Amino acid sequence: MTGTKDRPRPVTAAEIAGREFRYYDFVMVAFVVVLLLSNVIGAEKRSVVRLPVIGPWPFGAGILFFPIAYVIDDVLTEVYGYARARRVIWAGFAALAFMAVMEWTVVRLPVAEGWTGQAAYERVFGSGWRIIGASLTAFWAGDFLNSIVLAKMKLWTGGRWLWTRTIGSTIVGEGADSLIFYPLAFYGLPDWPTAALVAVMLSQFVLKVGWEAVLTPVTYAVVGFLKRAEGVDVFDRGTDFSPFRARI
Repeated sequence: MTGTKDRPRPVTAAEIAGREFRYYDFVMVAFVVVLLLSNVIGAEKRSVVRLPVIGPWPFGAGILFFPIAYVIDDVLTEVYGYARARRVIWAGFAALAFMAVMEWTVVRLPVAEGWTGQAAYERVFGSGWRIIGASLTAFWAGDFLNSIVLAKMKLWTGGRWLWTRTIGSTIVGEGADSLIFYPLAFYGLPDWPTAALVAVMLSQFVLKVGWEAVLTPVTYAVVGFLKRAEGVDVFDRGTDFSPFRARI
């Protein structure tokens, strides 16, 4: 059994405002990397899995990896507090925005004579501003809701029952993400009929929450390790929960 001396010390965000941590930067990088790759590789592809009894069940391919970003967001908020998670969310938002500008610029650069890959390049990286705007809006709203709900639930539960706040915050955050992204990005497009859009949106939500539940043991292990390694357990008492700032 872990001794009392090994348990992290409960602190408020204000008490550790100027402190440096061993693993915070690594967790931030992991969040941004997962966020960027899941948006580049899997955001637009509509796939399908055949389930017993139910039959074909459509889902967006990004579901396989994007929920990991929410798991990391949970870890950040649970271990380091909302203020530091907010800083990471803004870093992710800035990275997504830069990626969108870079994609738009590179796709539209003049094509060298003899190069035949432009059509394929446009298909992969030529997302319109509608999809880009939907992605940025959904990410911003969903991740902030996820972090705020988790931080407040931690106060309500006194730090007990981690699984209730990781899953509860995911229901709110991922629900907002799916409700915002799919209608803004694809509603009205010929290859996205309304029935398919609704089915994919619902399946995204169910699968994202399901992924969070499946990954709960991993979340517990990572949270436990980081709390012990950093020596703190942050409770957001007195924290300013406004998303419109990045200062810790």
